[in-house]
Amino acid sequence: MSMEAGFELGFASLSNEVTDRSLAVEGSLPDWLDGALVRNGPATFEAGGERVEHWFDGLAMLHRFAFDGREDAVRYTNRSLRSETYRRAMETGEISGQFATGGGYLRRIRQLLFGDPTDNCNVHVARVDGSLVAMTEVPRYVACDPETLESRGEFAFADALTGHVNCAHVLPDPHRGETIGLLTTFGRPSEYMLYRLPDGSRSRERIGSVTIEDPAYLHSFALTERFVVLTEHPFVTTPASFLLPGRDSFVDHYDWRPERGTRFHVLDRETGERVATAVTDPWFVFHHVNAFEAGAGPNGDGDADELVVDLVAYPNADVVDGLYLTEAADWFESGRDGHLRRFRVPLGGGPVASEPLYDGCELPRVAPGDRTKAYRYVYAQGAATRDGNHVAKVDVTTGESHRWEESGLFVEEPVFVRAPDAERPSDEGVVLVTALNTNERRTDLLVLDGETLDERARAPLPHAVPFGFHGRYLEE
Repeated sequence: MSMEAGFELGFASLSNEVTDRSLAVEGSLPDWLDGALVRNGPATFEAGGERVEHWFDGLAMLHRFAFDGREDAVRYTNRSLRSETYRRAMETGEISGQFATGGGYLRRIRQLLFGDPTDNCNVHVARVDGSLVAMTEVPRYVACDPETLESRGEFAFADALTGHVNCAHVLPDPHRGETIGLLTTFGRPSEYMLYRLPDGSRSRERIGSVTIEDPAYLHSFALTERFVVLTEHPFVTTPASFLLPGRDSFVDHYDWRPERGTRFHVLDRETGERVATAVTDPWFVFHHVNAFEAGAGPNGDGDADELVVDLVAYPNADVVDGLYLTEAADWFESGRDGHLRRFRVPLGGGPVASEPLYDGCELPRVAPGDRTKAYRYVYAQGAATRDGNHVAKVDVTTGESHRWEESGLFVEEPVFVRAPDAERPSDEGVVLVTALNTNERRTDLLVLDGETLDERARAPLPHAVPFGFHGRYLEE
């Protein structure tokens, strides 16, 4: 089947919902796999005969794959997020886009200072104080039942922290029992504000901030044991421009200004103090992989004098335009510009060094237990060809890589789940990844071996799921 047909299916709306559906499993699952993979992404692209313009603007749907320690059992639930934006779209036939679709959302962006952004939380999920919380790029959140995925209404944190842009990639740190997040506030000057959320709490605590004149579009950041790293690429906006006519959408207000370079702002997690700022060549980044502190001396046993920051870097911000629905098939076929790169950010001044680790990938993941630590393995979605794409596994220590692929399948974000008796940095475990099967016109859940990427199990879904974004494996 042609790539065009595959992508057409990947951007077709899905309205069918099932609850706790048992999926037939081909192969066998490990008996220790007893949590749930919950994924988020856009699933409704039309309302009232109008189609959204950008992939990021489809209405959210959650998907849950539950495992209970049996070799042959996966139970699947999917449900559209019943946000205000969704209800309004169903009632009036109008979708208020949140990223690049013009019209309604531009009006909402102009009202950001007055507190009326979209609640179409289609980017990621997090577990907060017993709730499953859907998140997007503005600070509105929808609470959902962790098992049924039914929407429980707007989620409110028990604090007064505010911002205009929300970084949907919050970073849970299992080693310190807290989650780190980021809010951007537009103003004179603007501010990137970092916060911590202790496990079991819904009250965020301010860590510190960086003030800037022209804020960048920050989709994620990096975390080490002692530091937060904000990677400020030169895809920036002048906040006052949102109040001016002449640009159609939110993303139109951001411009690529490569002469600024890309800046790494390093903040102490405890004090909030900025301990370093380093500048390198202009790179655009959606997603960070991991970061850790490298010690002085040949054995790394001194105080940290540099931070190792791994991320997927693009030479410019063209990827954003490439994800308009009219351009997406062409971009996915030729847009192999996302490269896994390692940056070494000095804490005491000096140049930033970088090196490529893998060409043509996105949506990188590491084991949660590896976060903030020196690690070895990253799993990612490989760049597409006409016939599909692949799961990539990269050993960042040796540079070796492996891939899994099958003709006609387009895999999404791979989530590695380490076996419970395996120690860091072992790759013993499984990789959970959903894949659009254009041959069968459905989506399959794949369970790959973490060490070899061999297929261990497959569970076909009752429908094709549109291309989504991010998910988490939640332990029961």
